[in-house]
Amino acid sequence: MTFDSVFMATLAAILLTLAAHVIARVLARKLSWLPMVITALVLVLVFLFILQWDYNNYYSAAKPVFDHLLGYVTVLLAVPLAAMNFKGLPIKKLTLIVAIASVVGALLPISLAYLFSLSHETLLAFATRSVTTPIGLSVADLIKAPLAMANLIIIVSGLIGGTVARFLFRGINDDRAKGLALGLAAHAFGTVEAWQISHTAGRYAAFGLAVNGLVTAVWVPIFISAIGI
Repeated sequence: MTFDSVFMATLAAILLTLAAHVIARVLARKLSWLPMVITALVLVLVFLFILQWDYNNYYSAAKPVFDHLLGYVTVLLAVPLAAMNFKGLPIKKLTLIVAIASVVGALLPISLAYLFSLSHETLLAFATRSVTTPIGLSVADLIKAPLAMANLIIIVSGLIGGTVARFLFRGINDDRAKGLALGLAAHAFGTVEAWQISHTAGRYAAFGLAVNGLVTAVWVPIFISAIGI
């Protein structure tokens, strides 16, 4: 494949993905119950079907670019965190919430994997469930978990969390609680959904995602090594 054909395929993949994202964002504003991430995913598949573009070809064209951007996007979460007003923030309560979420988010999937007698590799991969993809893959590499499976678990759990969140939030009016829950439970996908709720929810989601990722990345490898899984 020549440079020109690779460049055109990559450009087309970026434009297709961007178009799906923009349309999904517009729809999410008009239909608040519609999860933006799921809508964008469905639109990409629809576009690929209409254009008769093989998914594997699309994926191979888009993957290098979006994999490269993923790390930068995670770092950019520091921007909304810097804009947060930490004055009067209940640090002790937030610390306790993040600690519990980190422990439960890792140990519960591991326990369920063990209960259902899943393989050793699968059990390790489930330890990464509660953190966003760049951090989760780094943790998976440290604990020798299969990267492809860890990536799948992280993405699917984020999609599920981002999808069901708005239905679970009925009757909850505090955007800080919504955002923090989304960031902790559904990491990057949850943070995207939180920004659709409000800027406050988005900032708290970014806070939950970042701090939970940092905490989990420290204790999970130590814990796995200590118990000899």
